[in-house]
Amino acid sequence: MEINATYNSLVAVGDSFTEGMSDLRPDGSYGGWADVLASRLAARAPGFRYANLAVRGKLIGQIVEEQVALAAEMKADVVTLVGGLNDTLRPKVDMGRVKGLLTEAVERLTPSCGQLVLMRSPGRNGPVLDRFRPRMEELFAHIDELAGRHGALVVDLYGAPVLADPRLWDVDRLHLTADGHRRVAEAVWQTLGLAPEQDWQAPLPDAARVGWVTRRAADARFAKEHLGPWIGRRLTGRSSGDGRPPKRPELLPYEARSEA
Repeated sequence: MEINATYNSLVAVGDSFTEGMSDLRPDGSYGGWADVLASRLAARAPGFRYANLAVRGKLIGQIVEEQVALAAEMKADVVTLVGGLNDTLRPKVDMGRVKGLLTEAVERLTPSCGQLVLMRSPGRNGPVLDRFRPRMEELFAHIDELAGRHGALVVDLYGAPVLADPRLWDVDRLHLTADGHRRVAEAVWQTLGLAPEQDWQAPLPDAARVGWVTRRAADARFAKEHLGPWIGRRLTGRSSGDGRPPKRPELLPYEARSEA
């Protein structure tokens, strides 16, 4: 990639990871890595435009049906596509179908944009996600294959040890903190050929040891407030994004903002 290239537009496609949960702003809205990236790109390109079509909870079939055609029509300089992980976390999943839908999305987006960016999503350590890890790695291997075939870039977040650090994950243990999102934005920034501004893979300082009672209390809170409802939605086929519109459905001018 060209160092210090200029990009004039960005369209982000995906689910909660791209919507920006759990990067809460003071006004109650979500920021996220895509917003941080858009802000940084806007600072370099007057008239920069940005759309974020992502909606939490979306499966790859819904992403293809609801977001891909719209993103293709926008003909942006950069399109990011992150999807399929929610499918792997369902009790039952047809991985052949998931990979086929992802292939369809890539084939439809590649000719319509300047550069398609795919991701190997981050995954924290723990027994819940460990159960689904083989599916995730099958998905990521397919992403690598698609990128090689279609000239897409791949941001390897899964291979970054720091993003498995629980301190970069919100209390729901499924979404990154603000610092985690900023690191992802930097990873995409560098993958696009832009000069590094920080080491996004730098490990966090050594953590103070947390006592057994504190850990068990946190586990109990997580199970009650997040794990239980999440399992309930998986079993009933419901989604946290049902009826929710995209956060930024049109490709409109976007101004640089402070994301600190």
